[in-house]
Amino acid sequence: MDQNSTANQPLAGDDAVVPFAVETLDVRGRAVTLGPVLDSILGRHNYPEAVNKLLAQAVTLTAMLGSTLKFDGRLTLQTQTDGAVSMMVVDFNAPDGLRATATFDANQVAEVAAKEDFRPEFLLGRGHLAFTIDQGQYPSRYQGIVVLDGISLEEAAHDYFLRSEQIPTRVRLAVGEVLTRQDEGPNTHQWRAGGIMVQFLPHSPERMRQADIHPGDAPHGTEMHEIDEDDAWLEARSLVDTVRDVELTDPALPVEQLLFRLFHERGVKAFEPHVMSDRCTCSEDKIVSMLQGLGEQDRSEMTEEGAIAVKCDFCGTDYNLDPEVVFKA
Repeated sequence: MDQNSTANQPLAGDDAVVPFAVETLDVRGRAVTLGPVLDSILGRHNYPEAVNKLLAQAVTLTAMLGSTLKFDGRLTLQTQTDGAVSMMVVDFNAPDGLRATATFDANQVAEVAAKEDFRPEFLLGRGHLAFTIDQGQYPSRYQGIVVLDGISLEEAAHDYFLRSEQIPTRVRLAVGEVLTRQDEGPNTHQWRAGGIMVQFLPHSPERMRQADIHPGDAPHGTEMHEIDEDDAWLEARSLVDTVRDVELTDPALPVEQLLFRLFHERGVKAFEPHVMSDRCTCSEDKIVSMLQGLGEQDRSEMTEEGAIAVKCDFCGTDYNLDPEVVFKA
């Protein structure tokens, strides 16, 4: 759909990733607004507000990246750090399923969140972020790792694409809360998040060149290899940098209208949206299969009063199983 004339086109609405292209700038990208799906994922966990904000950013980034999969597979974003939030895992299971969980120290989270200049990335500390792509029916897996050392998830995404894909990329993420006043009863609360990602993909590979990464332990005096960035990419990146958080989370601003605001002078095309859903992949069969792979000691430790209780960290489903059935010969 051509976003310069979308009066008669249906809008994607919440919980959908919208691919788009600005051909005059050789740019392609994705934009997303998450509403009820995100609210459902976060609502079942009852995490502290600061953890919800960080996890919502991770879910938004995973939705944009996962929607690019062209096969029936899975993309997983996982962080492991020494920070207040020691681990986050977000899965995108093609074609539309999202699920997420986090592990954290509540006291450390409260201490970090109380800082006046608090930002969600302060919860991460030192560690790494891994993007893992499981190709489903194919045995090979791909993994890209980014070092986390005080950087945001936006910056981590930029680092990932620079090192792993060599594609000039810009990412913006935002998380917001909507409070609705009620005439009777308590006010309602909803989580929202939005994101936009643009990538420079010109026909000529020479136009994609970027400056080298820092030379690290190269001899003293080694100069960085400087490359002038392409004017088209500079323009696209600068436009995305003007996006405000409120524009990415505003319920009254559809993704298509935001794209028009940014790129109407250049002409932007929005394509068929990818609808997201809150969907866990756990099942009793998968739990049983996992348990059957345990050793004797682990089996006995998990069995209590003649039963095995397993709780899914993602969706909270409780599985109560009979060990005699699970471990039968």
